[in-house]
Amino acid sequence: MQFDPMASEFWIEIGVSVLCGSIVGIERELNRKPIGVRTCVLVCLGTALFVRVGSLVSTENSDPTRIIGQIVSGIGFLGGGVILARGEVVTGVTTASIVWLLAAIGTMVGASQFAAAIVVSVVAVLTLLGIDGLESAITRLREHRRKDKDE
Repeated sequence: MQFDPMASEFWIEIGVSVLCGSIVGIERELNRKPIGVRTCVLVCLGTALFVRVGSLVSTENSDPTRIIGQIVSGIGFLGGGVILARGEVVTGVTTASIVWLLAAIGTMVGASQFAAAIVVSVVAVLTLLGIDGLESAITRLREHRRKDKDE
C-alpha cells in the first residue's frame, strides 16, 4: 500500500488524534497537571502514526500488530519516567496512566476506530473529573473514622 498524504483518511486520522489528545490535555492543563495539551496531542498523534505506518509496510510475511506491542513497551518506559517515589509518597501514577491511555486511544485512531477513540477520550476526562469528588469523600470518611478511633 502506498502512502497518500492527500487522502482524506490521513487527514481524518490527524484531526481525530489532535481532538482526542486535546480533550484529555485541556483537562490536564486546567488542573495544572504535569502533562498538558501539547504532550497529550503528540502521544496520541505519534501512536496513530506508528499504527498507520505498520499497516502501510505490512506484507504477507509480517505482522503489523507487533508495532502495537512495541508502542506499549515504549509508552510504558515513558510513563515509568514520570512516576516518582519520595519515601512513602508516590506521585505521577495518574499522569503515567494517562500517557498509557493516550497511546491506546492513538492506536484506536490508527486502526480507524474514530468514534470509539473520541468516546474513550471523553470517558477519560469524565473519570478524571468524577474521581476527584470520590477521592475527597473517601479522605473525609477516613479522617472521620480516624477521629472516632482516637476517642
